[in-house]
Amino acid sequence: MLKWHWHTLDTIPSRVLFDYLRLRSDIFVVEQTCIFSDMDEYDEAAWHLVGLDEAGRVQAGLRLLAPGVKYTSPSLGRIVLAAPLRGAGLADTLLQEGLRQSEVLYPGCGNRIGAQARLQRFYERQGYVRDGDEYDEDGIPHIEMQFDRPAA
Repeated sequence: MLKWHWHTLDTIPSRVLFDYLRLRSDIFVVEQTCIFSDMDEYDEAAWHLVGLDEAGRVQAGLRLLAPGVKYTSPSLGRIVLAAPLRGAGLADTLLQEGLRQSEVLYPGCGNRIGAQARLQRFYERQGYVRDGDEYDEDGIPHIEMQFDRPAA
């Protein structure tokens, strides 16, 4: 069981921030063999959700951007879950926590993501709908998807 915590860059404890950014780098740069700078200007404007295990280690995370920062709608991104925890339904919980907070902060605005194309079905199960053609981002096929109903 993970405990969920929301932070901005100004409020996140330094150890949690380090573990969160390391998890992102481990997944997006190392695991996916994609050479790019994971941290970007969006991190400064984002709300960050981290999932901590019983020992206080970051095992999951995502960021939430306000409307107008990246897309017209709010946007979830940099969605990560530690490899040992995959397949147990925690990705669903992580995404639902993100959508719930998006609706709290930006009611009725929906949510837009730039998803890896291979994860389209996962996001469709959460209520997202594909919106547009596939495109390349850092050598990985992506698609934009829109979520337009309130989180349960």
